[in-house]
Amino acid sequence: MDVKLANDLIYVFGYAAVGLGFAFGPLLLVYLLAPRTLRQIAGKSAQPVECGMEPIGDAWVRYSAVYYLYALVFVAFAVDVLYLIPVALVYNRLNFPIRDLVELVIFVGILSLVIVYAWKKGVFEWTRKPAAPKSNLG
Repeated sequence: MDVKLANDLIYVFGYAAVGLGFAFGPLLLVYLLAPRTLRQIAGKSAQPVECGMEPIGDAWVRYSAVYYLYALVFVAFAVDVLYLIPVALVYNRLNFPIRDLVELVIFVGILSLVIVYAWKKGVFEWTRKPAAPKSNLG
């Protein structure tokens, strides 16, 4: 076996070992640091503790679909800002500033159409639907 091939294999196996360490290291760390006993306070055994406060209500809360649409619009604009910041940083160094300005205006204009569309669809209106009446069957 070549010395160069042996060195390349050492790098590949080292990289794989570090990758496995990053994958399984947190699992091992959590296993070693996890508490082995449950909380025993005033007869409330096995109650999950997050912040020390008593839980209020049910954990299964239903969110409106409007919430998810609002979140998707937010994510879309966050990604677009990630595009606009580097473009703004190199704007003075570009060869065709007028053409690039027109392209940026078109890009932001399309984003504005997204806002208008979402506004017309009622995504930004937070109206609460009345709760369904509970029926006592039985």
